[in-house]
This record gives sequence, structure tokens and C-alpha cells, in this order.
Amino acid sequence: MAETLRRVLNLGTSARSGEEDTAEAGPPLLLLGGPGSGKTALLFAAALVAAGEGRGPVLFLTRTPLQSLPRGTGAALDPLRLQEVRLRTLRAGFPWKDCLRYLKIRFQYPPSTHELLQLLCSAHEARGPAPSLLLLDGLEEYLVEDQGPQDAAYLAALLLDTAAHFSHQTGPGQGCGLIVALQTQEEGVSGDALQVSLLQRYFPAQCWLQAETPGPGQHRLRACLDPGGLGPRAEWCVAFRPNGEMTITPWPTQAGNLSLDKGSSSGGQP
Repeated sequence: MAETLRRVLNLGTSARSGEEDTAEAGPPLLLLGGPGSGKTALLFAAALVAAGEGRGPVLFLTRTPLQSLPRGTGAALDPLRLQEVRLRTLRAGFPWKDCLRYLKIRFQYPPSTHELLQLLCSAHEARGPAPSLLLLDGLEEYLVEDQGPQDAAYLAALLLDTAAHFSHQTGPGQGCGLIVALQTQEEGVSGDALQVSLLQRYFPAQCWLQAETPGPGQHRLRACLDPGGLGPRAEWCVAFRPNGEMTITPWPTQAGNLSLDKGSSSGGQP
């Protein structure tokens, strides 16, 4: 699913040449960053991109319901060449939840680890079209209930198995992608480092969000995407204005490359 996130990060830039509008599901991706680093906004933008491709509905799992549409993610709709009626619906100010239903983004809010596991285990019983993308926001909120590494491994394996089941339902050449967001802690927290290292075994593709020195009135982050050996690493600048609007620009090449290996050993930022 690195390509879906790459398309999100490339929206509004000149780095879209050679990209396809629709891509098969790639390896599962782990989105990592500290509190307030924009993980939910990027997941939501990925949901809009996948829904706009028309390959199937998107299943968005999160413990806490979204209260509003993350600002700036609506820009993901324009390059998708959606039907004009959809754009008019958004621009006319209709409730954003109605727009999400129209775009086939389905939210579910399992309140505990037990209920999340139940939901995933019963995925084979679900009726209707299989999702083309499975998103989980706030994995750490479910792992905090079960501190053992075996519990984190079981949940990660079950997420992969669920995505594989959905892929089998969608048929050859399509598949169901998987993106999971995990909040990381301060550097030096050994338990967090162990948890991240374990999860990286299940998620070969990763995207790290690292806080940078902000500009005037901005919260600025550096996004580094490693597609898990299926393409080049890439970096972007993700900025949030005081009103919450998200803007994304390519990271200046002269700034150098981040080392993701450092992130896996520190358990925090890359």
C-alpha cells in the first residue's frame, strides 16, 4: 500500500509523472509518528484516494470516531476525476459523513481489543463487496491492553490474514491493501522500540513522520516513505496551518536522506 500513500503525498506536486491512477495492493504499510503528527489525516486522505479509484469500498477502523473532516484532505478528490456530482456535493456543504457514505468509506469503531479481534475474526461472514483497502488508526490504543509481544504479533498477523481474505474475495489483479497507523513515543523508550521492531516484521513498507522546526504559524513534519524494497524511498514536507489545513510539498533534495534503520532501533522518530 506504499503506492496509495505515495499518491496521497504527491497530490498537488509535480511528482505524479509515470504513476497509474489505480494500483494493485502492495505489501502492508505501517505509518509511524508521534502524537499530533498527522497520521489520521494521511489515513483519511488515503481512504479518499482508494475510494475514488472505484475498486471497492474502504474499511476504516478506529477506536475514536472522527468528529470532522480533516482539513486539507479534500484536495485528494480533485485529481481522481470523480463525477462532477460528487464534487458539487462536497462543495455545496452537505454533511461530510453523507459524502463519505457516497464515496463508500465505511467506519467501524471497535472500543476494545477484544471487540477488534472479534470484528477481524468474523470478516469472512461479512456480506457485500469486499474492501479494497483496510485502514486501522491508533493501533497503540489496542496494544496497551495487552502488553506482551505475543499479543502484538497475534493482532498484526490477524490484520494481515483479514486483508488476505478480502483480497481473495476481490479476485485476481486487485486485492485489499492494508495501512496501519501506530503512535510512537519519545526516543529511548525501550518497550516502544521492541514493539516497533516486532511490527516491522509484519509490515515491510513503512512511513515515518518526524517533527521538524516549524515555519511561522505552522506545525511541520518530515515524511519518509520506504516501500519495502519495491521502489525508491522518498520524502515530503507535511505542514499544518493554525486552522488545521494540511499541505504537502516535496522535501528539498539538499536536505539529505533519513535513515529508517535508526527509527527501527530507537522506537521513535527516524
